[in-house]
Order: sequence, then C-alpha cells, then structure tokens
Amino acid sequence: MTGYYTPKGGLPPQTQLMTGRAIFTDAYAVIPRGCFSDIVTSALPGWTQTKLWLIARPMSGFSETFSQYVMEVAPGGGSDAPDAEAGAQHVLFVTDGQITLTIDGQSHALTAGGYAYIPAGAKWTLHATGQTPARFHWVRKLYEPAPGIPAPAAFVTSDKALKPIPMPDTNGAWATTRFVDPTDLAHDMHVNIVTFQPGGTIPFEETHVMEHGLYVLEGKAVYKLNTDWVEVEAGDFMWLRAYCPQACYAAGPGPFRYLLYKDVNRHAKLRGPGAFGAQR
Repeated sequence: MTGYYTPKGGLPPQTQLMTGRAIFTDAYAVIPRGCFSDIVTSALPGWTQTKLWLIARPMSGFSETFSQYVMEVAPGGGSDAPDAEAGAQHVLFVTDGQITLTIDGQSHALTAGGYAYIPAGAKWTLHATGQTPARFHWVRKLYEPAPGIPAPAAFVTSDKALKPIPMPDTNGAWATTRFVDPTDLAHDMHVNIVTFQPGGTIPFEETHVMEHGLYVLEGKAVYKLNTDWVEVEAGDFMWLRAYCPQACYAAGPGPFRYLLYKDVNRHAKLRGPGAFGAQR
C-alpha cells in the first residue's frame, strides 16, 4: 500500500483545458478527482474549520439509500454535534491526519486507515487533533431495524489491522477487506475496501439490486459501468444505481483499491419512497 488519496482542493489555473472525465447518466456517475476543487465545497452546521465535498446524496430515480462526504477538518476544528438527522448511522474512514472520535463517552484516536462504525442514536463528537488537516470519508444511511435483531454496536478498527479476504479461485488477485461480518444481519450496509492486484479482474458483469459508492483510494483501472468502459484513478468517485452492470480490469502497475458502499440484508420496500405502493 502506498497510501490513501486525498483531494488537494484549490482551483485549477485559467490555462487548464476544461475537457475532463466527468460523466452523469441515468445508470451511473463518475466524479473524477479533478472536480474536487474549492469551488464545489460545502460547510455544515455545527462544524468548525471544516469543508467537505458532498459526492453522493439520495436522489429519486437514482441511488436512494445513502450520502457520502469527503471531509477536511483543519487542526482544532470539528464538531460536538455532528449530525442532527434522527436515525442516521455512520461509517468514517480516515485517509490523512488524525482525529479524536468520542462515541458515547469512549474516546478513540484514528489516523490514516482508521475506520469507525457509529450506530443510530449514539452520541458522538469528532475533532482534528493533529498538526495537519484531518481528511476522512463519512458515509451516512438511515438505519432499518429488523424484527428480533438487536441494532449493531459501535466499533473502531483499522484497514491495517485486518487481512483482506481473497475471492475464491482468484489466487489473491481480487480481495476484500471486510469490516463487518457479512452474516451479521444486524447491519443493513457494508462499507468495505476492495483490492485488485495488477491483472486482477471482475470477470463478469455484476448486475444486482445493491447501490454502490466507490471511491478510488489507490491505483488505476478500467471499470465497466453499464455499457461503457471508463478509466478511473486514485481520487475518482463512481456512483452506481441498482442493477447497473459493472466489471473491472486492473492493469497495474500497482494495486487498485477502492472504498465500497452497498446496502444489504433487508427486504425490498413495497410501499413508500423507492417503491410503487402508497405508504400505509
């Protein structure tokens, strides 16, 4: 591993050609790293010395289950009230700097590679405590309770503390760092890291109900999105709606790694938002 890509911010020079790789279709979107300029950053209520790139949000007819932010918090900045959304659960993944995260009174120091799951209803705070800005991904999803299954507990771990699990019959060329046991039905989303070694592939067009957010942490590859092959590199974000066909070929020269969101382990909704019937 050579590290995790983080946006550089700023603005491009007036001499730069504006032709880029950004794509938005009815099946997928690609936000290349060149789009992560200061002109498209946002701020959040309750946060100090913080800017963010909001790269995914629920949209009718597209992906509907999650939001994802790329956060940058200056030293000393942060929040004692990060999110007022009732019922939201959170995953944080640190790519640079250091944060102090407190969950229900328990304090944790996280640096690059640090990962935290924060359940709905938990009281938490976050502050940048290093000498340089803290940068991290923040994935939010409304938790869907399941009858007879207790809600998941908070936990903190690290990419470096877990061994990637190879996919069968790939000789390790395709592996997934799983932060949650896939058989644990308490969780209704997974946020994992997928790693391809040079030459590794997804050798078929995955077509499934799960929505995806894929942020490339390292390396480059060509990714099949619906009917198109798209070149992607560290710092690019891909956003896939349900049933968008996808495949991948990682040509190298180094590993290709991305942070992957998907919704899992719950019934398809038959009424209300995202369904055909009226809410009852």
